Amino acid sequence: MTTDNSAPVSGSIMVAGGGISGVTTALEAAEVGYEVFLIEKEASLGGRVSQLKHYFPKLCPPTCGLEINYRRLKDNSKIKVFTMSEVESVEGSAGDYTVKIKTHPRFVNESCTCCGDCADVCDTEVANSFNFDMDKRKAAYLPSNMAFPQRYVIDSSVSADDKEKIKTACKYDAVDFDMEEKTFDLKVGAIVWATGWTPYDATKIDNLGFGQHKNIITNMMLERLASLNGPTKGKIVRPSDEKEIKTIAFAQCAGSRDENHLPYCSYICCMASLKHATYIREQYPEAKIYIYYIDLRAPGLKYENFYKKLKKDENVFFVKGKVAEVAEVAGGNIELSAEDTIAGEKIKQTVDMLVLATGMQPTAAIGNIASDLATNPDGFMINDFEKGGQFSAGCANKPADVVTSNQNATGMALKAIQTLRRG
Repeated sequence: MTTDNSAPVSGSIMVAGGGISGVTTALEAAEVGYEVFLIEKEASLGGRVSQLKHYFPKLCPPTCGLEINYRRLKDNSKIKVFTMSEVESVEGSAGDYTVKIKTHPRFVNESCTCCGDCADVCDTEVANSFNFDMDKRKAAYLPSNMAFPQRYVIDSSVSADDKEKIKTACKYDAVDFDMEEKTFDLKVGAIVWATGWTPYDATKIDNLGFGQHKNIITNMMLERLASLNGPTKGKIVRPSDEKEIKTIAFAQCAGSRDENHLPYCSYICCMASLKHATYIREQYPEAKIYIYYIDLRAPGLKYENFYKKLKKDENVFFVKGKVAEVAEVAGGNIELSAEDTIAGEKIKQTVDMLVLATGMQPTAAIGNIASDLATNPDGFMINDFEKGGQFSAGCANKPADVVTSNQNATGMALKAIQTLRRG
């Protein structure tokens, strides 16, 4: 690593992004003695993992990985967590950065006990982004059942009447509507960008009907439907009429491997759909499941074995062919058209519901990230280990599953430490 050894070196590290990669990076650095500032734009840590029902390789619930990490965070005084916060700007060079942070008001202070009285008296409702807007939540809410910190948030759109009711209902003086947006500076020696990914906007895929037909959803929406803390308390039903599922289709590479959308493979989508097929099978033993694919990719022995096991299910059908177009027919059912490339014929099929396996788009491709790292044409950050100072971890760097993201995050924690120990 080439650095200017005459420059002062701060002993602190900033990690931008509080998903599984960011949390792992922060813990690995702090547990060997370094001060870490963990910055998260949402009201809670956890990122995409917190939205899953299960994740590979062991199909654990999010609590399995997040709870132990949250305990480690609580027990480590070296880590300072800032939620509802964003990086405004970064100035300086490796070993000597000044980072400007903007924090948005939560309107709830650290006296909150999560009693829920504020939500009980609140009539204002807002779209529930945690559930991809499939339901609403009170304007006074706990971000999720696994929220860290365990503290309510009050949306700025709350009505004046509700403000009064909430303030009166809180017995712990935890509500503070005088909170304002504030900015402050951090001095750090290294930065790790763990800004994660965003599901690709399926409304941009004109031929697949998302946003036009209620019974076409995305893979992450299905994940929330299957989750016990999701909009249907874990019951997978059709959005239009809450009908039980008898037939369901998955359209792989929805927007991925497509020069008009995401030209790359997102790595996780095939395995996610195979996992979702097991969710369907658990609830509907007789349901017919159709998976339309270009190539099915199961990277690694464990994933390959998972795929082989599912292939033995006589009610799971794999169709090598890309869904070309969709239409809504009688009863809200979805008719899809595709070409079966093995049989060499065009087919039409009607199902109760269609799931689009949308890919992962790096947040850096759609957000304003203050990193000095270059990005590739797809928006993934490119690490420059010779230059050092700033690094990207997890899905900010490349499409990856949870295990790979954690391994990469550990490596980037080490790279950040090396910046601080130069010379």
